[in-house]
Amino acid sequence: MQYTSEEEGNLLASLITLFPHSSKATLRKMLTSGRVTVDGKVCYRAKHEIEVGDNIEIIDKAKAIEESPSPKAQYKGPKLDIIYEDDAILVVIKPEGMLSIATNKLETDTLHSRCVDYVQFSGERNWCHIVHRLDRDTSGVMVFAKNKQHKEHLQAQFAERSVHRTYHALVEGRPEKESGTISTWLVEDKHLHVRKVSSTFQGAKRAITHWNIEDSDPHVSLIHISIETGRRHQIRMAMKDLGCPVVGDELHESSANPLNRVCLHATALEFFHPQNDDPVRFEAKIPFTSSKSKRWGKHSV
Repeated sequence: MQYTSEEEGNLLASLITLFPHSSKATLRKMLTSGRVTVDGKVCYRAKHEIEVGDNIEIIDKAKAIEESPSPKAQYKGPKLDIIYEDDAILVVIKPEGMLSIATNKLETDTLHSRCVDYVQFSGERNWCHIVHRLDRDTSGVMVFAKNKQHKEHLQAQFAERSVHRTYHALVEGRPEKESGTISTWLVEDKHLHVRKVSSTFQGAKRAITHWNIEDSDPHVSLIHISIETGRRHQIRMAMKDLGCPVVGDELHESSANPLNRVCLHATALEFFHPQNDDPVRFEAKIPFTSSKSKRWGKHSV
């Protein structure tokens, strides 16, 4: 399909004119897949400036993969599990055991450093800004911003508690109730150690954790969790308070580590897209389940 532009604007606006019934997310995916050319050259940027007379062509998906692999397909740097990307954000799955960003020890291999390497593959002046963090031992969905303005927009949503964060944890045993909310006060010292304190303790921050049992067997339970706050070790301490520590979390009294990891995963992230305020949701498959645990739970937990 070919189209000759009759007015100036950006490429995404032209695609909206061409496909009025398609969502912006669909059109952005068309761009990132390398299916759009402008005057014969593949264009990935939604904000690419279009002039009157520019020839826009939509090419077949198979042909695009063969002839014009996207930057994601061409990238050969450190492994990065990308869920979604556009001009404003990069959404990835953080592996367990990796830092979100370097500490004062200046670690060189972090999720943030890998995202920066990836975006700079397409342009050395490109950058990725950290928006939020996951603990080293936690895996799951994270969003990074590609410029300072969008970073601030996203961080404001976290501060206002308008971002919906969903986690899943595999825990030892089964809580006495089917669901509940744990509200407590935590403090973190300079060594990043976290402990429970009273609300009047200097530096104390409130931690609110909602949970419900999603699945269970005689040995372990899969817990669905949503949080209003984002404190270090918040969920792990909440599960310990339930008397059901996260499997593999020896720091918080787990009795075994059969999967060689802390079984806590950030499953979904919902927020308003910083470019247009459209609600978006990104998900990452749970890497462990209670059904899987049935093969080892009796002997290990």
